[in-house]
Amino acid sequence: MAKKTESTVEEKLRALFDLQLIDSRVDEIRNVRGELPLEVQDLEDEVAGMNTRLEKLNTDLGVIEENIKDKKNLIEEAKALIKKYTSQQDNVRNNREYNSLSKEIEYQELEIQLAEKHIKEFKAQIEQKNEVIDTTKDRLKEREAHLKHKQGELNEILAETEKEEEALLKESAKYEKNIEDRLVNAYKRIRTNVKNGLAVVPVERGASGGSFFTIPPQVQMEIASRKKIITDEHSGRILVDPALAEEEREKMNKLFAKLK
Repeated sequence: MAKKTESTVEEKLRALFDLQLIDSRVDEIRNVRGELPLEVQDLEDEVAGMNTRLEKLNTDLGVIEENIKDKKNLIEEAKALIKKYTSQQDNVRNNREYNSLSKEIEYQELEIQLAEKHIKEFKAQIEQKNEVIDTTKDRLKEREAHLKHKQGELNEILAETEKEEEALLKESAKYEKNIEDRLVNAYKRIRTNVKNGLAVVPVERGASGGSFFTIPPQVQMEIASRKKIITDEHSGRILVDPALAEEEREKMNKLFAKLK
């Protein structure tokens, strides 16, 4: 791996601020997308969940229909047995045989009553599940329409920004390579810990950008001299002077215009 060229403090400050400007532009693009990718993902999960529920409900309906079929077969079998036992009663030799057949007939009649009761319950379950299916289908239709709309929004934004974001990320990686690892790591650590990901900020109206804490005049002079890297004692951000910041902004704006 090639050794990074030794740079002056000013060059390091410029490179760090350039990196910040690139990364901030990526942040802006991602903020434009906002919560849309998460919204789309949530809607996709919701739609998938509803489809799974509909599949289960339809499977349950199939099972209930089979149960009804079984009960109807049982009723037909019981009726056939009743007919058989009634016919046999005409040929019995004694009361014991007659009473035994009567009990069998009574038992089959009870089986029919129980089967009819179960069929009635199964039909009530079918009605209930069909109501849930209709409600779920209506809800699914509405969520699918909403998902389609949100996907359209996201695709439109992606079409506008994806190419630029990809180019910016490549530039960010390229700029990182020209900065020593120690500074890149410090920059990333600060960026993670501060508001809006701003790790390198210019001095504005005597304070660090985005802060109300005044920087002493002596420190402001040191920052303007560009002889050493100075951080804000309150936020930990790396500070650059306004003139350097303006020069780098102009330079990077030209780069951003080319990447769009």
